Amino acid sequence: MRLERSEQAKQFHNLSRFVGMSNKNNENLPMKINPKYFPILLSGALAFGIILGGWLNFSNQNQFFSKNNSKNKLNKLLDFIDNEYVDQVNADTITNRAINTILAQLDPHSVYIPPSEQAQVAETMRGEFVGIGVNFYMYKDSLAIIKTIENGPSEKAGIQSGDRILYANKTKLYGRKLPTDSLFSKLKGKEGSEIWVTIYRKSENKKLNIKIKRGVIPIKSVDAALLLNPTTGYIKINRFAESTFDEFKTGLTQLKEKGIKSLVIDLRDNGGGYLEQAVAIADEFLADQQLIVFTKDKNGKTEKTIATKTGSFESGKLFVLINENSASASEILAGAIQDNDRGTIVGRRSFGKGLVQSEMNFDDGSAVRLTVARYYTPTGRSIQKPYTKGNEDYLKEAELRFKTGELYHKDSIKTPNSPKFKTPKGKIVYGGGGIVPDVFVPLELESSKEHAAYLLQTGILGQFVFEQLDHNRNVFKGLAFEQFKVKMEQTDLYFKAFQKHLFKIGIEMKLDSNKALVKRYLAAEFARQLFDENKFYEIVLKKDAMIDGVLK
Repeated sequence: MRLERSEQAKQFHNLSRFVGMSNKNNENLPMKINPKYFPILLSGALAFGIILGGWLNFSNQNQFFSKNNSKNKLNKLLDFIDNEYVDQVNADTITNRAINTILAQLDPHSVYIPPSEQAQVAETMRGEFVGIGVNFYMYKDSLAIIKTIENGPSEKAGIQSGDRILYANKTKLYGRKLPTDSLFSKLKGKEGSEIWVTIYRKSENKKLNIKIKRGVIPIKSVDAALLLNPTTGYIKINRFAESTFDEFKTGLTQLKEKGIKSLVIDLRDNGGGYLEQAVAIADEFLADQQLIVFTKDKNGKTEKTIATKTGSFESGKLFVLINENSASASEILAGAIQDNDRGTIVGRRSFGKGLVQSEMNFDDGSAVRLTVARYYTPTGRSIQKPYTKGNEDYLKEAELRFKTGELYHKDSIKTPNSPKFKTPKGKIVYGGGGIVPDVFVPLELESSKEHAAYLLQTGILGQFVFEQLDHNRNVFKGLAFEQFKVKMEQTDLYFKAFQKHLFKIGIEMKLDSNKALVKRYLAAEFARQLFDENKFYEIVLKKDAMIDGVLK
């Protein structure tokens, strides 16, 4: 079974991190952005992304197509229009609109996915694709390499950070403003196939022709697995893809070998994914025969998923971090841990998505995801938030949490009318509208700090760091990570440059009052592009409010 995931608001570092080929065009940078809109814009984008996802395969799709003539009216109408209508019309456009109109009458998670989006989503959730293995974005008029994938085809061929790819075989890539899909198609191909690229290496001021043999590129769903202190491990999961459990188990095994006694699982901004992956991870922490989740369809048929005796971390302390953008499979994992009294849920109320989708594929590569069941946590609660007022109000619920103060004050979480359930140890948990955490951690109450934090999570920061490195990458050459951290702590050079950069692109926000926060994120993004994702999190988590709450 598969559950919905979020195609979240893709930030520069989200697009480039551990992805074989990623892109962020720096055109049309925001001008005159009012900082007060950052929280609403970001939460709205993330909530909308959560609605777009969803998967769960049916083994037999044909069972849905009835021979009842009354159900063929739509097909007959479309054929009638196509054959007889007086003007030329695009049949595909009409069909897509009809499908969207029908699905809009159902629920926010029953959606139509066009071929271009479906191919990309399927690739992301598969956890791999065949390509050349670079993270890139369009800088001015050319394809600039942010970083090569470790041990990937491009790294093996000698491609370096900062290189510009001018030609793929004989196809010109620069100065044409090619769409992302077109760039991908030029660089992807069959495993083992070869491609000649012409690059410009700025550091040497010369062009090079390099042959690259395409290979399988992993799209990692586990961003980091590291130590917060000598006895506490940390694993960040950004989605639940086909490879997530294997990635998670590798990270957990490494942390156990280092002697951890406690583990923090970070599900913040994780919009979900495959149910099996969340269940497999939950099984690592729960005792044999404990209930993980159950689903119920329109006919009342119930399917239960039970933990096995193979768990490898059933006794250590466990913390799960969630926020308002943790949805679907993330909520299944958090709910299983909370309802079985296995660990502590830390953060803010989760999104509230408790519907299960089935995916039906069409011959043109598009697909429909239809809600076919509801899922319930072990105590029997559904955490699906209401959607009876339509999709627009459903989306606005995320924005409403800012306005009601729920993200700042625990007392603002509305639970009096929510169904109450008891865990085996007597703890009260609530159904409807998401997972309410055991330990509440608010957003920063100081508005200027909140606005700065949202700004630092956009693509603007990643773009700025790339440009700084592109200007003078040698300033960090040969530095070990500890030396790098000292250098970044001791200089205000990049802080001042970033402030000037914001003014230049029309963002009138003064950063002086949040200097420490900005410098931390700057250092973390530099570490991401110079080292790896683990180093990013080692820096950014040092002053993280939820991590501080766990480690107290």
